[in-house]
Amino acid sequence: MDGRDLVRAVKAVGSAGAAQGLRTVRAAWRTRRADARDLPRRGAERARTPGAVQDAAPEPGGGIVRFSRSELRVLVAVNGAVFWGWDGAAPEPSYALAGRCPDPDPRAVLEPDKDGGWRVVAERVTVAVSRQGAVEVRTPGGVPLRRDLPPRWWEPVGGGPGRWMQRSEVAPDARFYGLGGRAAGVRLRDGVYRLWNTDPGRPFAPGDDPPHLTMPVQWAVADAGTHLAFHDNSGDGAVMLREGEEGAGSGHDRAGVSELRMDGGPLRCWVVVGTPARVAHVWASLTGAAALPPAWALGHHHARRRFGVEQEVRRTVAGYQEHDLPLDAVHLDVEHLDAHQVFTVDQDRFPKLPVLAEELRRDGIRLVSVIGPGVRAAPGGAVRDEGAARDVFVRDASGEVVRGVGWPGETVFPDFTDPRVRAWWGALHEERLDQGFAGVWHAMDAPTSFAAFGEPTLPRSARHALEGRGGDHREAHNVYALCMARAGYEGLRALAPGERPFVLSRSGWAGTQRYGGAWSGDVAPDWPGLRASLSLVLGLGLCGVPYTGPDVSQPDASASPELYLRWLQMSAYLPLFRTRTDGPEGCREPWEFGPDVLRHARGTLMERRRLLPYFVTLARLARQTGAPYARPLWWGAPEDRALRDCEDAFLLGDGLLVAPVLHPGADGRTVRLPPGRWYDTATERAYEGPGPVRVDAPLGRIPLLARAGALIPVRGDGGGLELEAWAPAPGRTGGGLVAPDAGDGWDEPEFERYAVRWAGGRVVVDREGTDGAAGAGGPSRPVRVRGLGGPDER
Repeated sequence: MDGRDLVRAVKAVGSAGAAQGLRTVRAAWRTRRADARDLPRRGAERARTPGAVQDAAPEPGGGIVRFSRSELRVLVAVNGAVFWGWDGAAPEPSYALAGRCPDPDPRAVLEPDKDGGWRVVAERVTVAVSRQGAVEVRTPGGVPLRRDLPPRWWEPVGGGPGRWMQRSEVAPDARFYGLGGRAAGVRLRDGVYRLWNTDPGRPFAPGDDPPHLTMPVQWAVADAGTHLAFHDNSGDGAVMLREGEEGAGSGHDRAGVSELRMDGGPLRCWVVVGTPARVAHVWASLTGAAALPPAWALGHHHARRRFGVEQEVRRTVAGYQEHDLPLDAVHLDVEHLDAHQVFTVDQDRFPKLPVLAEELRRDGIRLVSVIGPGVRAAPGGAVRDEGAARDVFVRDASGEVVRGVGWPGETVFPDFTDPRVRAWWGALHEERLDQGFAGVWHAMDAPTSFAAFGEPTLPRSARHALEGRGGDHREAHNVYALCMARAGYEGLRALAPGERPFVLSRSGWAGTQRYGGAWSGDVAPDWPGLRASLSLVLGLGLCGVPYTGPDVSQPDASASPELYLRWLQMSAYLPLFRTRTDGPEGCREPWEFGPDVLRHARGTLMERRRLLPYFVTLARLARQTGAPYARPLWWGAPEDRALRDCEDAFLLGDGLLVAPVLHPGADGRTVRLPPGRWYDTATERAYEGPGPVRVDAPLGRIPLLARAGALIPVRGDGGGLELEAWAPAPGRTGGGLVAPDAGDGWDEPEFERYAVRWAGGRVVVDREGTDGAAGAGGPSRPVRVRGLGGPDER
């Protein structure tokens, strides 16, 4: 622990008192001392490369290529995904995969290639392996998409696992995306991105990296095609990115470069090639379908850091009802816990919590509880004592239970990589359900300690079960929150089998979407923070986590009404829509900003409620296809280079384009449109893409554009489902899907499919499998046709 760590530790505890400060410093010292004692020291190392090719052995879907100092396994799966692993690395075991590795493609064959190399030819991709160990992924037409140069290892002279580096090249025009939720931007520019889930200890902004949820999932989008690369290694590492340049250096192109360095663990990689929609679908088939949130979870959530007493919750809810502001869920933070101990309730502050929960539920509002992994270390707590008796807490290499500092003071941490511990923790959620909670949101789950923000809570040498394989925290750290989410999800599903679980995590890893969604953590409540939160949502969506969102934050009474409204307006079109205040003395609810802000806020919240059927449909599509709700503008046109560079707008499904206002004082903005006709939903004016257009953005709304031909399911004035059809461009057709609301259970009704077309000078809507147009012998749902009278803007 150096001086900077000590300063961070002292700042972290702030006014928590001298005792908490002492515990904080001692915990940080213990972590460093344990690692110094139990981790092997890095001594002399020997560099190694694969060497020259020797021979190959075909296997179903690919085979093994042997080199003088290594061997490479190549596999093409039936879903078209490509796997390769060095030095015996196999697809399993893996925390990312949902179940077993997909079967090999029997049509893919390992065969000799030119110049002494080998290749595997499949329907959608060709994988070529050079004589020295470079791996190149090509389109069926032979166009290179990605070339991994021969890897390099640095291994201890005395034996043991070593660190490694993999350098990859992509097309000069390629743009990089992904790597989890990144604050720097949707498009990942030149720089180094760490792969280590971290709590910065303060609200994060675009300059903060790494954030809470990282993963080695990288998208590269170029003229030649789109591909995803996933290096399945949960250890600590970093990715250096450098975009390419066409015509660089005497007219030659300079390839884009991705250089991954890992401190250890397997060198194995999955690559998926195709359109963005196909890449997302195959990625979801590998890592698992996204958990379907309950219907209420697609509405408006509200959280407060200091709901100090039960009556404060009632007053806040009454304020929303009095001012006709939709509210679907209230999140309780740590103040409702007894001495901040998990799975407890402070009976003095919340004496009748089940009664409160039932009253809110009758009004259509659910209660959600915060949960952290830290359990108070002192004997006497029910969770701690039962956990100690069951031996569930993480221990160091000497067998001592590891202690950190968290909400309850000195804490111990369950080992969620042990199935036995997950089952125990999941069963504890019965207490939450008995108190009336409908779901949980996880915080401090990186795991994070107050001991030293930015550093691991647990020593890297701490021991973990890792599903019976055994290992240390270097491998377990990044998957700790994923395993905690799994424990919560499986526990809630077993305890309330008739309802879909609601689990919201702050941290996680590849595959975390199987167990719920993700919230951003604390974002800096300023204009750069607004932009950073959008980047985080879009990045996580590309990595397979579709249900995400930032907190609409305004932490004190000096918060800018304009910033609050612009953040609220953007978030209303994101999958998770949660407002969060610092209360009660420092926060301001919408009605406390004045009548103008209240009117605009009400309009925004009503718009979210109006679009709930569309969000229900997007949630079902995300589960079935892997496509995120919120998508980059290039999603449907990855060949458009201008769209690949656009980071200030996004698509909401296939039908809508959202253009947030990300700068103060703006009453209009430029929007770059994808190809086709688009309508401003406020004015119904038509615009033609691709290209930039100027649209109005008054303080009461942000630009929302509908694609010509889109069919959007909405909530009508009477609460029923209605269809909003946007007129197709002349000579064209459109359509859309509708997923009927199945409530909070497990039923998944069939999609309703509709076509939108011109017929006899009017727009008609046909339902697949029926005759005639809606409203004229066709589907019985009410239809409103829009986009018929607005002037064109070309």
